[in-house]
Amino acid sequence: MSGQGTDKTTGIVIAVCTSEKKGTQKVPVDEIELLEDWGIKEDAHAGKWHRQVSLLSLERIEEFRVRGAQVEYGAFGENIVISGFDFKSYSVGTQFRIGDVLLEMTQIGKECHSHCEIYKVMGDCIMPREGVFTRVLHGGVIKPGDEVMLITKGKDMSRKYTAAVITISDKGSKGERKDTAGPEVCRILTENGYDVIRTAVVPDEKEEIRAELLKCTDEMACTFVVTTGGTGFSQRDVTPEATLEILEKLTPGLPELMRTESMKVTPFGCLSRGVAGIRGKSLIINLPGSEKAARENLEFVLKSVQHGLKMLYAEGSSDHEECIRHDQN
Repeated sequence: MSGQGTDKTTGIVIAVCTSEKKGTQKVPVDEIELLEDWGIKEDAHAGKWHRQVSLLSLERIEEFRVRGAQVEYGAFGENIVISGFDFKSYSVGTQFRIGDVLLEMTQIGKECHSHCEIYKVMGDCIMPREGVFTRVLHGGVIKPGDEVMLITKGKDMSRKYTAAVITISDKGSKGERKDTAGPEVCRILTENGYDVIRTAVVPDEKEEIRAELLKCTDEMACTFVVTTGGTGFSQRDVTPEATLEILEKLTPGLPELMRTESMKVTPFGCLSRGVAGIRGKSLIINLPGSEKAARENLEFVLKSVQHGLKMLYAEGSSDHEECIRHDQN
C-alpha cells in the first residue's frame, strides 16, 4: 500500500479518459472540457445526474497491475486517473479543485450487475469499490499533469440522498392528462432534503415500468425511487407486478403503514396494491396515482424511510447502532 490517506491535500492528474458511447471502454485523450452540472463535453455519461465524472486512484490501478492485469487507463470506466488520493477514504460531499474545475463527490463505488471484461479475466474489478463519482460544480479544462487540491471533506451523516419520481399513466405519457402527483412528490422530497435527479412519465406497460426502474436503480443509483399510479384494481394497473420483478428484498412494513394510515382517511385505502423494497442500494416504493393520495401516503412513511436509508447505507453493526441512537435522541 502507498500509505496515502485523508491527510493528503494535493495530487496530480495522470490521465483523462472519455467514451462517446455507453458500454464502450473509455480511452485516454489529451484533455477534457467539463461543463457545469453536466460532465465531460461529448462524453456518453454526461448529463444532469449525480455520476457525471468518475475518479480512480493511480495507486489502486498499480496495485491491480502487480497482480498480473494488463490494463490501460480508462479500462475500469474511469474518467480521471489521479495520483495522491485514496478516494474511498473520503465521504460524500468532499470537494476537489483542478484548475478552474470544482468537483464534488456524490457516490463511492457502485453496484456491478454485469461484470466487465476485466472481471471475467481476473475475477475482480476495482472500480465498484475503489472508484468514486462526482458532480461538476464549476467547469473548465483538465489535462494530465494538472494539480488536484482537496478543498473540503464531506461528512457521512450530512449526505444528501438522491431521488427519482416515476409517474405511471397511459394518458399522462401521451400528454392527454397533466401530471400533478409527480410534481407534488418532487416538492415534498425536495423540501425534505432529497436531490431529485430523475423524473419520468411512462405508460401502464410492465416492460416500460421495469426498464425505467432499472435505469433509476442500476444506472443512476438513485437512493430513493418513488412511483405514482398503477396500484389499483384496473387491468392496466401493473406497477406492483413490474416492481416485484426487480426487487431483491421486500420491505412490507412501508406499504402496510401506508394502507393502515390511509384507512383512517378513506375506507378504500385498503385497496391500494402498492409494494416497496430494495434493489442494491436503492429503496423503491409505490404510491397511488392521485395527487392527494400520493402526498398523504408519502408523508405517512417519510420518517421511516429516512431511518431505513441510514441503515441501508451503514457500513457495519456499529453504524447501524449509531443510526438507532441518533433517531432515539
